[in-house]
Order: sequence, then C-alpha cells, then structure tokens
Amino acid sequence: MRQNHEGGWAMPTIRQFRYGADNLGYVIHGQRRALIVDGGAAADILRYTESRGLEVSLVGNTHGHADHTSGNTALLKKTGAKYLLPDSLKNGERSSLGDETVSIMRTPGHTEDSICFLAGSCLISGDTLFNGTIGNCFTGDLPAFYRTVKSMMALPPETVVYAGHDYVRDSLAFAKKLEPENRDFDSFLTRYDPRHVFSTIEEELRINPYFRFNTEPIVDLLRRKNLPTATEEDRWRSLMSIE
Repeated sequence: MRQNHEGGWAMPTIRQFRYGADNLGYVIHGQRRALIVDGGAAADILRYTESRGLEVSLVGNTHGHADHTSGNTALLKKTGAKYLLPDSLKNGERSSLGDETVSIMRTPGHTEDSICFLAGSCLISGDTLFNGTIGNCFTGDLPAFYRTVKSMMALPPETVVYAGHDYVRDSLAFAKKLEPENRDFDSFLTRYDPRHVFSTIEEELRINPYFRFNTEPIVDLLRRKNLPTATEEDRWRSLMSIE
C-alpha cells in the first residue's frame, strides 16, 4: 500500500507488494519515475507501474539472496531499467527519480552486501531489520551488525520501516517470551495488518528486543542467564546468543 500517513509525511510514494509466503517488495515513485526494490512480485508490480504511467528507471535489491532478486530478470527485460548492484553502492549515495530522491544506507550484518533504501521518511530495510526483530547474521561479523543496528536506532523516531518479510507474529511471540510484561507487543498487534506491514523506529524501540538491549527488563534477563552485560555491545551480543 502507499505510505501516505495523515499529517503529510514526506513523499515519494511507496507501494508494498506481497509475494511467496511472506516476502515483501516495493515500488518507490514520484510523479513519473519509479524504483523497484526486491521485485519478486514482478507481474503485479508491472501492472501497477503501467496503470499509473510510470517509467521504471531503476531496479535494485536490498541484498543478493534469491528470494529478493527473483524478479530482476523479468523487470529489467520489460522496462530496460538500470540495475543498482548492492555491492556497488556507497553509503549516502543518492538516486534520482526526477522529482524525488532515494538514498542508500549500507547495513552489513545479515549479508556483506546488505543495504537499505531511504525514501523520504521511510526505510526499506530488507532482511536487516524486520518489524519486531532483525535478520540472521550470516556474515558472522557481529561487530559490523551491531554498528548497523545502532545506526538504525539513531534514525528519526517517525521513520517508517518497510521490511523484506512479514515475520511480525513470530517475532513478537519470541519477544514476548523475553519480556512477558511488555504491553507494547499486544498494542502493536492490534493494528498489524498483513496487507500493509510496517512499523516505525519509535515502535521498534518499544517492541524489538535487539533495539532494547539497554532496557532494564532485557539487562535483568541477561544477568539471570549469566551472560555478559558490561558494555552495550556485550549486551547486544548476549541477546543475539539467545534462541
């Protein structure tokens, strides 16, 4: 669905597309030009862009895993768009959609090539940050992933998080085991809609354990498990070790 909250949040328009069991892809566009991110729902996306007379000028991915790149061939063949290879993009690099601009946030951790797309007040976060959890650290580079998480925590609280999968129910079920007294989980679930999956950074700070490693309930939990808590990074790494 388009991201256009009451109160006139920043454009461009973002349209979310669900495909497979839980994958989420996106079209970011201004008045005339569009960027497709993780376009596995290629047929639906092309119908959307064609119905609105949009020129698909860019196709990109948040990382190189096959469930995110599966639509690339069809999209590039149909549109002739330029492909944005995640490895080739620099932190802070900007791409123009004519009347709108999208910037890149390099976010290593889930994979080495992981990136996010910042569009207005929105973050398309791929498998780095989900709504209520974070991705697996397939790189094994926990220090880099920790720095990535810290950079996301520092985004404006109103930033809307659009993730690469809908893992909301499973994520919050796990979070609730860690913090059974946290009422924010139920509050978030009351407005959760699988047809339009999103959160804000402000909400993540209340519901995402991996953003909450400095809170008293989480620190107490880590101490009860005799896990290291001396520094922020110790606490975060200890939390990552809990299954």
